[in-house]
Amino acid sequence: MIRALFISLVLISLPACSSDPTVGYSSSSLYAPQFRTVSVPIFENETTAREMEFMLTDAVVKEIEARTPYQIIGEQYADTLLTGTIQSVTLRTASQSRTTGLDNEMMIIVAMDFEWLNLRSGNRIVGRKNFTSSALFIPSRPSSEPIELGQFAVVQQLASDIVDQMQSSW
Repeated sequence: MIRALFISLVLISLPACSSDPTVGYSSSSLYAPQFRTVSVPIFENETTAREMEFMLTDAVVKEIEARTPYQIIGEQYADTLLTGTIQSVTLRTASQSRTTGLDNEMMIIVAMDFEWLNLRSGNRIVGRKNFTSSALFIPSRPSSEPIELGQFAVVQQLASDIVDQMQSSW
C-alpha cells in the first residue's frame, strides 16, 4: 500500500520537473555544461580605490570554486575567460547624526564592466556594462567600522552577483 502510494506520488510529480533548467523546476545544473574551466586574470581598476581589483579577483575565484562546477586554470589551458574593469567606487551618506552632523551610515557603491568569453570560439557568453553592487558600513561610534569593512562587504556581494550572471540564461 505504501509502496503504491509512493510510486504514484513520484509519477505525479515527474511532470513538474524539467530537463531544461531554463523552464520550470529542474534537477540539472544551472551552469553551462560545455565549459569545464575558467581563467580569471586580475581585474583592472580605473579608480583611485587601491587594492579593490585584487580583493575582487580573489572573491570571484573563491565564489566560482565554491558554487560552480568550473575549475580555475591558467588562460592558455582554459575553455573560458572572465575579465573585468572596476569603473567607479562611490561613497554615499545613508544617514547622519542629528546632534553631531557626522555620518552614521555610509554606502559604498562599486560599478564595473565584465565579460565572460568562450576562448574556443571567441564569442561572448555574458557581458555586463555598469554592473553595480553596494554595501553598508557604520563609520560612527560606537561601531567605528573602517572603510575596509565596507569594501570587503561590497566585493563579496559583487563576486556573488558576477557568479550569478554565469548561470544559464533564464
